[in-house]
Amino acid sequence: MNRKIPMRQCVGCREMKPKREMVRILRTAEEEIVLDATGKKNGRGAYLCPNRECLASAMKHRSLERALKATVSQEIYVDFEKELKNFETG
Repeated sequence: MNRKIPMRQCVGCREMKPKREMVRILRTAEEEIVLDATGKKNGRGAYLCPNRECLASAMKHRSLERALKATVSQEIYVDFEKELKNFETG
């Protein structure tokens, strides 16, 4: 029996991709915005391809802020860029 692959839309490039290939960004109940490596934490999530182009697009169009319904500071984007490097190489 074929299992259904959960698909998610990237907030940067707007492409539908398998959930496992994406990085989940999360707004917690404490209004913190963090990268959710496990994909299982509670909170409002948005998905992003693990590359700089999609992060840059999400920043430019403020799509990450809309998806999380919260303001995302410049420092958070800088942190995400550093953490995405780990995903790209790892």
